[in-house]
Amino acid sequence: MNALGPSLAPYIRSSRTLKKWVAPIAQWYADLMGHRRMGLRYDDLQIEESPEVQRALSRLTPRDAYDRAYRMKLSLHQSMLHKDLPKEQWVPAKDDVRYLEPHIQEVLKEEAERAAWDTMSVQRK
Repeated sequence: MNALGPSLAPYIRSSRTLKKWVAPIAQWYADLMGHRRMGLRYDDLQIEESPEVQRALSRLTPRDAYDRAYRMKLSLHQSMLHKDLPKEQWVPAKDDVRYLEPHIQEVLKEEAERAAWDTMSVQRK
């Protein structure tokens, strides 16, 4: 379970019929969000003030961190101009992969494990 509650995504992915119906809607919604037109990936939209995201960002490779900073600067510039990037510079759907999510999940697992160890009670036999 994630922070927002249980997810239907694994169930939808396992059902061929549901996946066939939901995938085009999901693609349409992702295109509607507009982050790809600004040169951003989905994980670039994560709220950076969260301590978990901060720790996940510190685990990125230097190249990934540089690419993220470049995408953020480019999108900020385009936002100031009130323009989208030229169509050939949009992020294609196949390149919009979750690069930060695995690090965030790892941080959350570590915190859960730390909480389990910190609240452990020792029983005397």
